[in-house]
Amino acid sequence: MGNRRPATEAEAKALASAVRLRILRLCLDRALTNKEIADRLGANPATTLHHVRTLVDTGFLDAEPARRGTRGSREVPYLATGKSWTVAVHDAAAPGRGEAMLGAFLAEARLVDLDQVDMTRLGLRLTEDEFRELRERIGAILDEYADRPHSPDGRAYSVFLAYYDDVSRDAPPAAS
Repeated sequence: MGNRRPATEAEAKALASAVRLRILRLCLDRALTNKEIADRLGANPATTLHHVRTLVDTGFLDAEPARRGTRGSREVPYLATGKSWTVAVHDAAAPGRGEAMLGAFLAEARLVDLDQVDMTRLGLRLTEDEFRELRERIGAILDEYADRPHSPDGRAYSVFLAYYDDVSRDAPPAAS
């Protein structure tokens, strides 16, 4: 999160889709073909291919060497490049990005037993400097783990983190 460069317009648009964010997560550890991606998403392969091509065109997915599939068909597997972690997308460059990130998280969270998800909430009241420090420290931890090589025998985890103004606490008190 510390050394991110601004995303281009095409990169920002590519990351403003819950489906594309889910494709990147699916292809993070191993290369999947368009059909395998579509099957995992429960989506139409033609629609999925559009998203895959967008991610390839913007450098978020790499096409691996083609392989022979069932009945001798040619299949191209795709692997995430990790580039999405290296670009900073600002909401002005990608309207709907927040919705895409939340949508991808909710779709993935629906696949697991929520009683087994480690979740926590914390309300804080911080100065701008304290808030910047919090974001930088958490960002440094995430960068450290993102830079580590993946453990082939490790268990797959995902982290979703959101900072937001707690407007419910700043609302004026109800009249008595």
